[in-house]
Amino acid sequence: MSRPGPAGAGRGSAFGTFGELLQGVLPGAGGHFMVTLPLARWSTAEFSYDPAAPGVRVAPAHKHRAARLAVRALRAAGLGGGGRLRLGGELPEGKGMASSSADLVATARAVADAVGARFGPADVEALLRGVEPTDGVMYDGIVAFGHREVRLRERLGTVPAMTVVGYDEGGTVDTIGRNRTAAAPGPAERREYALLLDRAREAVRAADLPALGRVATRSAELHAGRHPRPALPALLRVCRDVGGLGVACAHSGTVLGILLPHDDPATPAKAAAALSACAAALPGTTRLHRTLGPADDWTGAGRKAVIPGIGRHCPPNEVDSVYESGRI
Repeated sequence: MSRPGPAGAGRGSAFGTFGELLQGVLPGAGGHFMVTLPLARWSTAEFSYDPAAPGVRVAPAHKHRAARLAVRALRAAGLGGGGRLRLGGELPEGKGMASSSADLVATARAVADAVGARFGPADVEALLRGVEPTDGVMYDGIVAFGHREVRLRERLGTVPAMTVVGYDEGGTVDTIGRNRTAAAPGPAERREYALLLDRAREAVRAADLPALGRVATRSAELHAGRHPRPALPALLRVCRDVGGLGVACAHSGTVLGILLPHDDPATPAKAAAALSACAAALPGTTRLHRTLGPADDWTGAGRKAVIPGIGRHCPPNEVDSVYESGRI
């Protein structure tokens, strides 16, 4: 972390996730981990520093953890006072898309920008430790992350972008509450999670999307064994029918999604077919998303665009915006 300079106003952003590629518990102590699935959707923060303020005022007012994090960031930069924090973006709360984690990371970056400090990913991780369980969205790329300890396990790399046909089962999930009540997997299941982590590592390094899809599917199945996901059987069936890579889920959230290779010429037709099949088989909302790939600007500077071709086949309210990096 660099020394702070003149104070003022600053901005920060952080991407979210579409659930996780893999989440479970490894053998041994402290084995809780996740493998992130970075999504081209961002939280944004604007911070105005006031050295005379007694604390930080935040909008929306219920984002009190972000206000707490802003104070911690100021103190880490060697500064007193407080200021005003405004949070925005496009990550819904309680769905398993890392909205809270992205808010906190964006806040740390906005404070640093406002006061002329520089927080690297490890600095941001340290600031978040002790605030709440956190996704690894302070690190670009796919990472294995100890979300309960808020500690990086391993940087795995990046893979080509994927289209996600994302279904929301409805409602919200409190991650902290879920962690308190979650049933612990037994020894055999922990050994399987270790094997799945090995396979995820190999798949990312080889940019093997089908292998990564198989890991995500198995993780969703194991999760559903402890926390029933009513939509999973239908999504697995649709995934098979359209030739998808697999199904990913939010292990502490309400979304599940069919993964498709984004750059495959067949993907627009497959995504349209999957949207139609989900609309016929499931109540609720199904939308399209896009994961982040190695050629993307991970800061959120990319512009919105609908995947070519899909909007012609589906009603507008069934198609959400996805992100490209200057290609549409």
